[in-house]
Parts: sequence; structure tokens; C-alpha cells
Amino acid sequence: MIKKLMMVVNEDRFFLSHRKTIAQKALEEGIDVTIICKDTGHADEVTALGFPMINLPINPTGTNLMEEMVTLFFLWKLYRKEKPDIVHHVGLKNILWGGLAAKFTRIHHVVNAVCGLGVLFAGERLSFKARAVMKVFAWSSAGMNVSEIFQNKEDMQLFQAHGVVKKSQCDFIKGSGVDLDAFRYVPEPVEGKIRVIFTARMVKEKGVLTLIDAAEKLRSEFYDKVEFLLCGDLSSNPDGIRKEELEARCDNTYIHWVGYRSDVLELLKSSHIMAFPSYYREGVPLSLIEACAVGRPIVTCNSIGCRDVVDDGVNGFLVSPRDCDALAEKLHELFLNKKLREQMGRNGRERAEREFSIQKVVEKHLEIYNRSF
Repeated sequence: MIKKLMMVVNEDRFFLSHRKTIAQKALEEGIDVTIICKDTGHADEVTALGFPMINLPINPTGTNLMEEMVTLFFLWKLYRKEKPDIVHHVGLKNILWGGLAAKFTRIHHVVNAVCGLGVLFAGERLSFKARAVMKVFAWSSAGMNVSEIFQNKEDMQLFQAHGVVKKSQCDFIKGSGVDLDAFRYVPEPVEGKIRVIFTARMVKEKGVLTLIDAAEKLRSEFYDKVEFLLCGDLSSNPDGIRKEELEARCDNTYIHWVGYRSDVLELLKSSHIMAFPSYYREGVPLSLIEACAVGRPIVTCNSIGCRDVVDDGVNGFLVSPRDCDALAEKLHELFLNKKLREQMGRNGRERAEREFSIQKVVEKHLEIYNRSF
């Protein structure tokens, strides 16, 4: 009998960038796969791959209780009607509401992918809201066949400490993986300005403003030698940066904000350095994994998730969060040392081959799915 899998992600764009290959392999293995996500205009791309897609009513960054209950009720009705064998929830909000819906409808196997805890779990001590969310996670997991996927050890330890899952229920998959054939090693460009690239949503905690401040510190020396490329869409997150502020800080000569781009691979190839000073509680950022694969040195923060990609001084540099001076210092060092950039880039590629292959990620997911069959 064909088994039915429902994969629940926030948006169609995220599915295409982070989970498409996993779903394709599951389909090849004879699993009936349906994608549940918000339609942001890319539904045709999802269905063209052979997946039915159901539009998910969700505000990924919202906190309106009525909107949240709509999401919960929608998933409950869907699971009750379709009776999937496996539901795979990706991201905290989907784990929260999807986990409750799965508990209410007694889904046979629940797979939860914790791909970063974000601002809700920032700080040394958990807020009341974060502790409440953990209690809901623990209740919805109790007595259920749950597999919890973590991208970094800190998140895994936190969930275990709060009784959400037992060690035996945990799987460790370091990031979403990268296609090492598509993202091949490419030497840095030999002509033109040195290009620093940043790829993420325009959210303060992703370090966008820290990077801009660092760039300004270097402007007088490198204005006609370097350009900074900020790639990413605006965000509805409460800490999202307003369009007016971005446009005011970017002169489109030295610092460019180019918005959402679907050609990230080509932009990486045309760049020299990846700067990603995020202090958001990341899983393992795909931006950094892709930069490793292409062979670009990375300057990022010594923070959860980010430090899982960079060995300080080997394939990049780690700096303290929110420290634009340290960020500027390390960028300055890379600007002046082509040999260092090239060596770090080669080291990054070697690390990508060891740790971040999409094939390994896919194989692990199929192993998790097949536990229930």
C-alpha cells in the first residue's frame, strides 16, 4: 500500500529552496507526497515538480490569536480528512500547530524539523512565552511516535532539557544540504571590484544593519574597490527592516540592496566574500552552506547555527554578535589578502564535501520516514 506523506512548510519559496530534493526522493521511492504551504506566487513551480500543493493559511511571523487558531483548525481538519501516514512539520510555528493537530487526529508518525529557534528563544533565559511554547511541544509529543530533527546541538539539548523529546527520538542533520554538483567550487572573479554578498531576509537579527555599519567604516578606503550586495526580501517580522530605511542606507554604488533573487548561485560565483553577521538563533544557515560549496570565505557571528559552518581562521572568521568594528576588521583583512581568501574558499569547499552534501541529508530523511513503514 502506498504511504501518504504531508510536508508542512511556511511558504512555497522555502519548500523550493530547502526541501524540494527531499520530497522528490520520497516520491521516487513510491511515497505519496503532498506539500502544505502558503502560496506566495510559486505554486506552479511546486505542482510542476509533480506535487499536489494545498495553500496553508498562515502568517509566519504573526501573533494574532485568531489567525493562529485558523491555522490550527485548518491542519486539524486536513489531517482528519486525509489521514496521512506521516506529517513532516518544518519550522517552529508548523511544529506548534501541526503537532497539536497531529495529536488530536492520532497521526501515525510525526516528523518535526527544528530549523532554528529565532528571536523567541534569544537571550540567556527563556521568556514566559518561550517556556509556554515548550510546554505545548512537550504535551503534543507525549505518547506520540515523534522524530525530532535538529540542525545544531544547542537546540537539541534545549528540547531535551524541557522534556519535549527523549534522546532516542532525536536525529541530527547539519543543515538543509547543498547540491555539490550544482554548487561547484569556482575560483573568485579576477576582474572588477571585490564583492561582499549577504543573503537573507531583511531582518535586524540577521545582522543587516551591522553589515551596513561595518561597510561604512570601510567606505573611505574601499569605496571604489569594493561593493556590498544585500540579497533578500523584506519581512513581515516585527523586527523586519523597513523599505525606506534600507533605501536610505544603500547608495546603489557601494552598498546595494537588490531584494529577493532567484539567481543566488550566479551571485555567489560573482562574489569574493560571504558576510553573514546574524545573531538570530539559526539552525544552520543555507546561505553559509552554499558559500562553502562555491568556495567563498565567510565572515559570520560566533552564534548558534552560524558557528557550525565556520572554523575560525580556516574557512572564514567568527566575530562577536553586533560588533561592526570586528566585522569591519576581518573584512579589511580579506580585502587585502587574495591568497587568504582563496585558501579559505578551498577549505570551505572541502568542508562542504565532508558535511553538507544534499545526498546525505536526503538519505537521512528517507531513513526517518521509513521507520514507520
